Amino acid sequence: MTAPKNSSTSSQADFNPGRQTADASQPIQQMFQQWLDAWGRFAEPLRAAAGQAAQANPAASFPFPFAMPKLPEWSAAGGAPFAAQFGNPFSGQFGSQFGAAFPGGAALPGMSLPVASVPPARLQQLQADYARESAELFRKATASQLEAPELKDRRFSAEAWKASPAHAFTAAWYLLNARYLQALAEAVETDAKTHERILFAVQQWTAALSPSNFLALNPEAQKSVLDTQGESLRQGMMNLLGDLQRGKISQTDESQFVVGKNLANTPGAVVFENDLIQLIQYQPVTATVYERPLLIVPPCINKFYILDLQPENSLVAHALASGHQVYLVSWRNADASIAAKGWDDYMNEGVLAAIDTVQQISGREQINALGFCVGGTMLATALAVLAARGEHPVASMTLLTAMLDFTDTGVLDVFVDEAHVQMREQSIGGKHGTAPGLMHGVEFANTFSFLRPNDLVWNYVVDNYLKGRTPAPFDLLYWNSDSTNLPGPMYAWYLRHTYLENKLREPGALTVCGEPVDLTRIDVPTFIYGSREDHIVPWQTAYASTSLLTGPLRFVLGASGHIAGVINPPAKNKRSYWSFDAPDAKELPERAQDWFDAATEHPGSWWPEWIDWLDQYGGRKTKPRTSLGSAQFPVIEPAPGRYVLVRN
Repeated sequence: MTAPKNSSTSSQADFNPGRQTADASQPIQQMFQQWLDAWGRFAEPLRAAAGQAAQANPAASFPFPFAMPKLPEWSAAGGAPFAAQFGNPFSGQFGSQFGAAFPGGAALPGMSLPVASVPPARLQQLQADYARESAELFRKATASQLEAPELKDRRFSAEAWKASPAHAFTAAWYLLNARYLQALAEAVETDAKTHERILFAVQQWTAALSPSNFLALNPEAQKSVLDTQGESLRQGMMNLLGDLQRGKISQTDESQFVVGKNLANTPGAVVFENDLIQLIQYQPVTATVYERPLLIVPPCINKFYILDLQPENSLVAHALASGHQVYLVSWRNADASIAAKGWDDYMNEGVLAAIDTVQQISGREQINALGFCVGGTMLATALAVLAARGEHPVASMTLLTAMLDFTDTGVLDVFVDEAHVQMREQSIGGKHGTAPGLMHGVEFANTFSFLRPNDLVWNYVVDNYLKGRTPAPFDLLYWNSDSTNLPGPMYAWYLRHTYLENKLREPGALTVCGEPVDLTRIDVPTFIYGSREDHIVPWQTAYASTSLLTGPLRFVLGASGHIAGVINPPAKNKRSYWSFDAPDAKELPERAQDWFDAATEHPGSWWPEWIDWLDQYGGRKTKPRTSLGSAQFPVIEPAPGRYVLVRN
């Protein structure tokens, strides 16, 4: 059986995985040699196109933040072709080039991977299991009556993969080798950081080399070319060129969303602004409101409207409907004019300025405050600064997927070491006499996408470029693509003192705004939320905050990941959450796993439980004011304001 051909692409025209040979194993070997040849043909034009796009638009960047996976030499020292080496990941030649298979060090500064060391007994077991499974796959491929392999991977779930034995066995052979390469990486004995880096690099490499990523090997894409008479291929190239100009892979149809129209459209007004923030006050929607307002501090590395996407999934709207007055910080998308700003500036002109303004407008000595992700880290730091000054302006604090103890930073730990931090300090941090620069938001967006390469990168490579499709509109992915720049000094300070040195958890180890930071002095009731599948803030790390704070604490664990777990409105009636009935911190278990073992699972959203908790600290009910702002802080412009509209 011969794969469909199309004259518009040489890789597809040359690909004939069904070619019969005298040696029964040769067809599979040929498939993989052609597979690797296809990778080479795929990567080089992308690099060339990226270079042309960079010359045409210097502000853009290549949509792949990592170097294309670097394959070992085509011929090893012993003369064995690499196709054969990859066909057996346990061959003698493969081990010596294990490190060369990882993404290039230039793309991950400071990343130095030692030679892999696998315990002999584990290696022998993996070899035996691999030999058995590969022999069985070869038997099915060469049997007189073909036995179709089972493809338990959504990348190969379409009927087209099963309809063609050549494509089915190509996919099965890839999955077998990818699985054992992952097992080999997991078996490596080394320090924890190096082990995570090896796992991450193998994940990137195997994800990039999936047969589904190549037109020559993807029967779905080939069928699209034939069905559309080549139009899908033309449209795919247009999509690729457009993404190269933008410097990122399109994940949603951005034409379907307008911030302030069908996103971030909760009524309100900007009532304060400076170089770093706009402060939004939202219009109350209930006949009575709690007298203490709620201030929300979102992460500064993203736009705020993840908390106000659309009315049906807006945490802001939910808090308003529950009778709370809501204020929110909208961070400025940094440009050259504020490139020299540091962490202290983000405290003074950001969180501290917002707290003071909300106090003055509301006339309340104490308010409630919520920090999400990095916003939670910033909020806790600001409250520690105020506590050092003897000020306690917050009646309660909510931390959503936030880190205060950076001992376990999840998969992001693979990017951070001394060399990487020094590189950032020198390139954008203004150290050693260099001019400060910007940490561009597209780097954040692309990096976060590559944390889930199959779902957030290669899925769109296949759909957008190989099949010529336009991504479906999805509000959350639109927000994900709307990245925010940060001043280099601020970002470099944050990297060094939290991710690298983990100083925030040590009382007095840091001085911020002239004050020693001691989180234990934040003696307020605190609601802490973590997401069970969070790969950015592991839920155990969110739980670790319970040992750093002294007020009455409540910890709630939600299902799903970093964003989807937080944005889980009750009306959807999706997922579940876990809670533990302990009236104060002294009754919370010391270990996160002990807490989970004793917790109770509840169906649905955690939002109502948080609102019930927040209501306790809202004060008495009163009628809302008829107008927003105040005489001292008049309305500047309608929400969502100007700052959030600035795109990269």
